[in-house]
Formats: sequence, structure tokens, C-alpha cells
Amino acid sequence: MSAVLHRVDSGVAWITLNRPEAMNAVTRDQREKVIALLADASADPAVRAVVLTATGKGFCAGADLRDGTPSTDERIAGDVARMIRLGAQRIIAAVLDCEKPVIAAVNGTAAGIGAHLAFACDLVLAAEGARFIEVFVRRGLVPDGGGAYLLPRLVGPQRAKELMFFGDALPAAEAERLGLVNRVVPPDALEKTAREWAERLATGPTRALALTKHLVNASSDMDRATAFAAEATAQELNMTTHDANEGVASFRERRAAEFRGR
Repeated sequence: MSAVLHRVDSGVAWITLNRPEAMNAVTRDQREKVIALLADASADPAVRAVVLTATGKGFCAGADLRDGTPSTDERIAGDVARMIRLGAQRIIAAVLDCEKPVIAAVNGTAAGIGAHLAFACDLVLAAEGARFIEVFVRRGLVPDGGGAYLLPRLVGPQRAKELMFFGDALPAAEAERLGLVNRVVPPDALEKTAREWAERLATGPTRALALTKHLVNASSDMDRATAFAAEATAQELNMTTHDANEGVASFRERRAAEFRGR
């Protein structure tokens, strides 16, 4: 059985971590597969939204530390930084840079890089029993996978430090209250809700959504003048698309728009 399941249905690419016996602790092979599938989704016009989820009771328990991690005796200067740069940071960047909207459907515990994988997604759905854990401090480690970049932008620096300093499990309902989760649903409604949201996105103006995603993700790193310039450029680019012209035409003709994702 594949450690990463993949299917495309109704314009939605479903990427499913499939190592339930390990709470979906992610291996190097899984990481590379997910990165490749996200790149494929960006390039494939038939894919207009992505759902990232998992099988079993865990969404992702973090990185599988038994998978090729060099021991202290084997390391030389630069090994760890290289491993993080080419590993955890790449998979988070792949989610952030995917040109299609990405929904996390968090079925259970999301710890360490697993939590950051969810937080990097554009929308986050969580089952009622799901938990998010900044587990690094429990192991004496510094957060990786972009956590110190993502969390302050989502919840502010004080709350981010509280989560990272103590490493307490954050229940799904509290994560929703803090703004880390869009919606908490019963476990048996998670896939249905994810499908409804993804299929709604898949009928939308795909290029406009991609440009919107880019503007929002980049906004925290820009001053006002740069953000306004980026917005104007995005508008210019978007107005060359079929969907932008269809949207304007449908408004003038008082009918529902039929977007093609082009």
C-alpha cells in the first residue's frame, strides 16, 4: 500500500498521508511525493483545488526521526541546516507556493511539522477530536518547518511563543477560536465538508484565486507601497484571463458565471 494516496475527482486533487500505524509521521519518501504532487497540481489545469488529509487517527505526528536522521557522531557542521532546508522547509514551501487553493482536512493529532503542514494550508478543517501540538520543546528542539514564520502571522507573537514554549496540546475548538482553524466538524463529517469546500473552489476562478493567495501570503512581508503595487500587477495579470472576462460579462448579462479555471 502506498504511503501517500492520490486521486483527482471533480477537479480536486486528494493527497492523503497513509501510514496510520505511525500516526502518519512523515518520511523522506512521503515528503518528496507530497512535494511532487503539489507541483503537479499547480501545473495541471484539470486540478483546481487540493485537499491534504490522512488516514487513521493521526493527521501527522511530525517527522519520522528514524528515517535517515544522522546521529550526533556522524554529523558535520552544516548537516542539520541542510537537512531542514531541503526537508521540512521544502514541504511547507510547496503548500504555500501551490498555485491552487489547498485545504487541510485534519482528522487527528497534528504535531510538529504536522501542525505546520496544516497551518500552511489556505483553509483548515478539523475533526472535533483533532489536536495541534508544538511538540519541539518537549524534545529540546527548535521549531522547524517554518513554524516561527507561520504562527506569529496567524495568532501574533505572544500566543505563538506560548504554544511553542510550553508545547501543550491545543484542542481543535481552541484552535478555531484562535483563528488557526476555519471550521471544526464531527469526525464523520470531515471528508464531506472538505469535499464540499474543495468542489466549490474547483468551480471558481482558479487564476484569480492563485493571485489572491499570493497577495495574502506575501502581505505580512510587504510595506504598503509594495503591497499596493503587487495588487495592481495581480489585477493586470488577472484581466487577461477567460474567467475575469466571463465574470464581468455574467454581471452585465445578469447570469451565473461559468468559470473554466483559465
